[in-house]
Amino acid sequence: MACKDWPKSRFSAIVAINNAWQVRDDWDYHIAPDDFPQDRHPADLKPTQQRIGSEDYVPANNLYGGIIYAGGTMAFSAGYWALATLKPSMMVFAGCDMVYPKLGKTHFYGAGTADPLRQDITLRNLEAKSVRLMMHAAQQGCTCVRALSKESRLLFPSVTLDDLTDSSHGPIMRDASEFQRAKDLEQDLGYMVESGRYWESTPSFDVSQIDSIDDTWLNLCTNVGDQPLRLQVNARMRDQIVN
Repeated sequence: MACKDWPKSRFSAIVAINNAWQVRDDWDYHIAPDDFPQDRHPADLKPTQQRIGSEDYVPANNLYGGIIYAGGTMAFSAGYWALATLKPSMMVFAGCDMVYPKLGKTHFYGAGTADPLRQDITLRNLEAKSVRLMMHAAQQGCTCVRALSKESRLLFPSVTLDDLTDSSHGPIMRDASEFQRAKDLEQDLGYMVESGRYWESTPSFDVSQIDSIDDTWLNLCTNVGDQPLRLQVNARMRDQIVN
């Protein structure tokens, strides 16, 4: 609910993931997986609103190496889709922290299933997957940040609404050679499933190899001594809010 009252004028587009279309009615894109219950989709769309499905986000994710490396949960799938399609200068993630209490309310609408915490070969290191998205975004001039919250599995800098106007965030260390090495490791391993339905051939994947690549991405965020990437916040550019 962090972004419920943020003015739409600060953003060029709002991408609502799964049930998040219920938070506010001025969203532009609703993105959900194929198994998202039909009765939970928004019933009526405004002329300016669009539905985004796997036929859209899977090819977009493939442009960045595929869902196995990107992480098979909608926060990441939506991020890569927005990166490929909307080409923002900034993506602000709200309500995508992937931290769930053991008891009581887990989602803004009540209790629900914590999809990112399911047993899945692509979600063994959510922090590493967030660094991967952040670095791919940085490569095309886009900053990833998250709405301020107590905890998050996303290793993006956190921001308040005021920060979008008059702050800069950083440094985040980016080693260009390590970035390329991580991509080369992915390509050499060859775990690309064009359809996105990686679970249909899961036994053929070596999770230790995926874990090793995740570690490489995570090290990009923890290594120091390289050229810093300053995260310049400019809300007048092509910013997106993903929730």
